[in-house]
Amino acid sequence: FKNMGIIKSGKVVIMLAGRYAGRKAVVVKVSEDGAGGKRFGNCIVAGIDRYPRKVVKNMGKAKLEKRCKIKPFVKAVNFNHIMPTRYTVNDIELRQIVTPAAIKKPDSK
Repeated sequence: FKNMGIIKSGKVVIMLAGRYAGRKAVVVKVSEDGAGGKRFGNCIVAGIDRYPRKVVKNMGKAKLEKRCKIKPFVKAVNFNHIMPTRYTVNDIELRQIVTPAAIKKPDSK
């Protein structure tokens, strides 16, 4: 599967396979030929693993904080395992925050 120019930086994609299947993510960087020790075309994506849950007025402070937490993920993914959507995100500049060096360190993910 080739990229064909559809998957670009800022494109919203849906993860199709693996631990984050069904999750939405934003493409940060695209490598057509494969980089970082990978021999296939891939892209670095950043997304939300655990979304915030529904909150109601009579919940306590501790429960409210627990339900409002968001768990992000950053991952290098093969083009075959993502599905591009028609949406793009131009507001946030993820390229400065998410770098290949930052992906290797588990604490900075």
